Amino acid sequence: MSHDHDHDHEHGHGHDNAHQPHPFQPDLEEAPLTHYQAMTQAVAELLIEKGLFSADELRAMVEAIDAKSPAAGARMVARAWADPAFKERMLADVNKAARELDIDAGGIPIRAVENAEGVHNVIVCTLCSCYPRLLIGLPPDWYKSRAYRSRTVREPRKVLAEFGTTIPDEVEVRVHDSTADLRYMVLPVRPAGTEGWDEAALADLVTRDCMIGVTLPKSPGSKTPGPKGPAA
Repeated sequence: MSHDHDHDHEHGHGHDNAHQPHPFQPDLEEAPLTHYQAMTQAVAELLIEKGLFSADELRAMVEAIDAKSPAAGARMVARAWADPAFKERMLADVNKAARELDIDAGGIPIRAVENAEGVHNVIVCTLCSCYPRLLIGLPPDWYKSRAYRSRTVREPRKVLAEFGTTIPDEVEVRVHDSTADLRYMVLPVRPAGTEGWDEAALADLVTRDCMIGVTLPKSPGSKTPGPKGPAA
């Protein structure tokens, strides 16, 4: 929804925004807090009041989490592709393996699930949006959507097809439901044609979506449209 404004704006920035369309953006305060938002706010205020951390320390931590990207997870996947011994350690304990690369994966356990011939993994959080943010960044909007959360466990092949990922009938699709106590990330299959590549080049092939399991790493030189996401 957009609004066209017929009045002039004089902001003193050296440009004129008169008659420019402005997309409607509701204030966050227009919607009442959900139960979990209210609980989160109350707990944060209580912990600050008790002196366990300051409001500035809380702000800095939220800012650091918001700044995370899929780069850390991509580094781990690239190392696993290049180093079979590291891959075994990663499959055994993601958080511990991350520390080998000076990556802070947080205190919540993360389990890596490996794609292989005959098996494709995909992760979801059916209750909310539990997700290994410190490794693969903020969850995309579609991951938090009701359509993805409800349909992925019921019809995973159909959902994956909507991302442009067709899984053959002979390949088993395993859906892993993340929780507040356990998160998942997918270790995808290394693309063909990458023999001899260094880890930096391999990491460039690893995307957020293939670590969620809705897409596959692209082989060198392949070009495909971006995923559309699940239908409502």
